[in-house]
Amino acid sequence: MKKKQRRILALSVVLVVLVAVYLGMDAWNRKKEQTAEEEEKASVIHVTDTEAEEITGIKLNVTNGELEFIKEDGTWYYAPDRDFPLDQSYPEEIAAVVGNITADRQLEDGDTMEDYGLDEPVYTVEYTDSGGNTTEVYFGDQTGDWYYVTVGDTGVVYTVENTVIDGLDYSLDEVALLDDYPSIGSGNLVREVITQNGQTTTYDSEDEDQSEDIAAIAGGLGAVTLSEAADYSVEDEDLGDYGLDEASRITVEAVYTNDGEEEVLTLYIGGEDGNGDRYVMINDSQIVYLISDEICQNILNN
Repeated sequence: MKKKQRRILALSVVLVVLVAVYLGMDAWNRKKEQTAEEEEKASVIHVTDTEAEEITGIKLNVTNGELEFIKEDGTWYYAPDRDFPLDQSYPEEIAAVVGNITADRQLEDGDTMEDYGLDEPVYTVEYTDSGGNTTEVYFGDQTGDWYYVTVGDTGVVYTVENTVIDGLDYSLDEVALLDDYPSIGSGNLVREVITQNGQTTTYDSEDEDQSEDIAAIAGGLGAVTLSEAADYSVEDEDLGDYGLDEASRITVEAVYTNDGEEEVLTLYIGGEDGNGDRYVMINDSQIVYLISDEICQNILNN
């Protein structure tokens, strides 16, 4: 019995030693990984170093022209027009890019700003943080896959990958959050009511005599894509400029089924733009879209 107890005791001691060795090795590996991460971070050359959440204003002047955004109470706005339907993901992504620009190297040869094209920058990026501090980043000449970059009037020149600009290069059309448009076809179009000049015309899918009309109308409704806007936040007093004021516009109410439930799309069709398109609005949106006159004619069964 005592011999068995001694064996168990010996095994327990061995187990304790093995656990201690394992924990020691694990701690050593963790420390080694932490040291490697810290060394890697220390080797990074930061041109800018601001958390995206701390950025409250951005001004860009890159390939697609000037864009300016401001953030208030956690919401981003297009500065020139706060009613602009801004897709929040874009300024958030841009803030992450401008606040964390890193360089391949910092130049030490002491050439002038003119030598790097920084006396007249090609691109300018400016951002403001929550403390009111403004950082200006200037992009000069391109050399291979890199831009010469400097910050403010520091006189320090860096080389930065040209891919940085890719994360900042958006047009106003690209950052707009456009309306969703439903999927409508002959299989789910129930009814369409057209009101024009006080006159109402109704097309009903249950009327067999109107089957061809319904098919043509559904084809028009199904061909609509909301991809091009003429005005992102039209004022009521300006609706007449597009033929979309109540006295001029054509109102189309399309009843369709979605997952077995009936829903209504209200489409307002206005005047022509002179290039083969017509001004259109949907539901209660303030965005004026451009849709081809041919599609509008199909919707109206003309």
